[in-house]
Amino acid sequence: MAQQTGIIPLVGTLNGINFYYLNGKPIARKAGGGFTRKAIKTKVSMKRVRENANEFGHCSAVNKAFRSALYPFYKGHKFTNFHSRLMGLFTRLKALDTIHKRGNRSVAIGIGQAHGFKLLEQFSYTPARNVRQVLPFAFDVSSANLALTLTDFDITQVDFVEGATHIALTYGVLDFDFDDLNYTLHMAPPLVLDRSYAGSTLTLEPDTLPSGIGTALCVLGVRFYQEVAGALYVLNAKDSVGIAVLKCL
Repeated sequence: MAQQTGIIPLVGTLNGINFYYLNGKPIARKAGGGFTRKAIKTKVSMKRVRENANEFGHCSAVNKAFRSALYPFYKGHKFTNFHSRLMGLFTRLKALDTIHKRGNRSVAIGIGQAHGFKLLEQFSYTPARNVRQVLPFAFDVSSANLALTLTDFDITQVDFVEGATHIALTYGVLDFDFDDLNYTLHMAPPLVLDRSYAGSTLTLEPDTLPSGIGTALCVLGVRFYQEVAGALYVLNAKDSVGIAVLKCL
């Protein structure tokens, strides 16, 4: 028996090897010894495997919908290990569900428990480009209109990536139902700033407000551009895109 490695853990049988979860860890072992599809579905000793597989499938569905909801913040960019890192986040959130029995725990219930919002807000969505390091300023989200304000802004303090002449700030409030996986994204007009920008306060206000579909997440994204012959070209290096959840409501 060996622990699986790789970006996406497997569940099932492939080329004579069984892939499954044991105590929350992805395991691989040679097929045989009664470890069959029927055994997984029926044997009492395989109960934990069934439970883990069910919860893994649930977290995978949440992951897919959530990445789709965030797509406007990273359109055209490919992250390394984005899926697997988000799986880690949703697995931890699912584990906060103390209401349902193992095998039926859900991300939605976990988010509603103590520390659920903190996990969403503190998670490093883009480790290669930390938004709060790019923009080392105070963030304030209005409770009235959910507008985001950056105070004491100084363009010289912005951490531009190599070769960038402009930074684009994209802000939106994601209204996400972690039960039914429905969502709407309420965006503010993006701000594109060059290195000579002289303003000291930035405000991004969504054009519309969430209607209460689910959890409201205030999301800020940054992307970098290079100006060539008067045209802006998006940079797609691994450190040129940043996403942060600033606040959950």
